[in-house]
Amino acid sequence: MGDLESAVLAVLWAAPGPLTARRVQEDLPMPLARTTVATLLARLYEKGAVVRERAGRGYAYAAAQDRQGLTARRMHRELDRDADREVVLARFVSQLGPEDERILRELLETETETDTAAETETEAEPGTAVATDAATRTAGPASRISTSGSARQGHADQDRPGASGGAEAGGRK
Repeated sequence: MGDLESAVLAVLWAAPGPLTARRVQEDLPMPLARTTVATLLARLYEKGAVVRERAGRGYAYAAAQDRQGLTARRMHRELDRDADREVVLARFVSQLGPEDERILRELLETETETDTAAETETEAEPGTAVATDAATRTAGPASRISTSGSARQGHADQDRPGASGGAEAGGRK
């Protein structure tokens, strides 16, 4: 995302509600033509970064997500560009600093606990809870981060059905 698009998003994030192109133009820190602002908003709309609603003959725009949501969306887009997601994720995790790794580990553990709780609440008969495949899910993404702080060096989880080896999956290690 370019500097101008980022500036437009900053205006939208600061606004209490949707803004027209003219209003965005007025609130920008640099002078831009209204048509330029309208073009930037249209591009952001096409990218899914803003939503719009009819306002007279034009549109009023609002950010589709907050800053953090947009950053997460960019990270997903980058991840989707590579055919071997597991290698990309393993390398990403191996380059995390200790604090980021701690945060990621806590998020994964919280997600696993939430998933496990939801699965064990499935009932077969009234009053009888049935444990489903919670053990498999518990060994999910969190197990790929070693306790020493770096990602698993291999890319394939051999116990996972459908997993392919690193070299066979794309020839990269």
